Amino acid sequence: MKKPLLADTSLLFVTFIWGTTFVLVQNAIGLLEPFSFNGVRFLAAALMLLLYLIIFKRSQLKHLNIRMIYSGVFIGFWLFLGYATQTIGLLYTTTSKAGFITGLSVVLVPLFSMLLLKQFPTRNAVIGVLTATIGLFLLTMTDVSSLNIGDGFVFICAIAFALHIIFTGKYSSKYPTLILTVIQISTVAILSILSSFLFEDWRSLVSPEILLSKDVIIALLITSVFATALAFLIQTNFQKYTTATRVALIFAMEPVFAAIAGYYWAAERLSYSALFGCLLIFAGMIFAELPRNKVPFLRKKNESYQG
Repeated sequence: MKKPLLADTSLLFVTFIWGTTFVLVQNAIGLLEPFSFNGVRFLAAALMLLLYLIIFKRSQLKHLNIRMIYSGVFIGFWLFLGYATQTIGLLYTTTSKAGFITGLSVVLVPLFSMLLLKQFPTRNAVIGVLTATIGLFLLTMTDVSSLNIGDGFVFICAIAFALHIIFTGKYSSKYPTLILTVIQISTVAILSILSSFLFEDWRSLVSPEILLSKDVIIALLITSVFATALAFLIQTNFQKYTTATRVALIFAMEPVFAAIAGYYWAAERLSYSALFGCLLIFAGMIFAELPRNKVPFLRKKNESYQG
């Protein structure tokens, strides 16, 4: 399998993990507050990867330097900022609006790629982005009331996630994947734990009654291993083989997988417009993957020029 195709398939698997664990996280943060949950989740993932690094990949430690640490902390900061502002935004806005605004990172990524990296998306990618954005609107926007301060925080979240994708692509090709992932995840863990002490009831972090409850234990085990350690290791490793715009389009599938998981595990129902939105997101992702000469109306246009 070619590396770009393997990369896109692996990133789609990561998106599947994030989408299907959304219900678990929702149940857990009803008991353990969001910053506290993310602090424990990312700390557990960082410790697992660090242990693996020390035992099996110790040779990577010789590459450790201040620039690598800075790069990992920098990537981790944008990831933390995304989670933090999304959490704050959800206090003031609806889940549906937050889902759509967060998904706008699919539009922001190609814009930032042009501004920061001088990378211009293909025509297929642009059409794919527009198609997926319409799909996100149909899937998530059940509430179209006026904007509020929560929507502003969630838009900052979209910017942060977009920049996380951009800078992960930039630095992942320069440094060893495992150690860069450990630094990134450790940064999120430290900042999340500090935020829990500042903004939440930190006693939940040391409460056995909460930490050992069934919902929290299951959510922490699954999200720390699969949705954090494995997911960000895969993203850091494979993003160097694809473009940031394609990554954003693949990640736009997260609410689709979340909706499917909600249907099977939480008995949630989707409207016809939401189902059509799912199809548009999928179509946008596929469209961006197609070579230009495989798109019928673009090929005919080119052939008319040649004639």
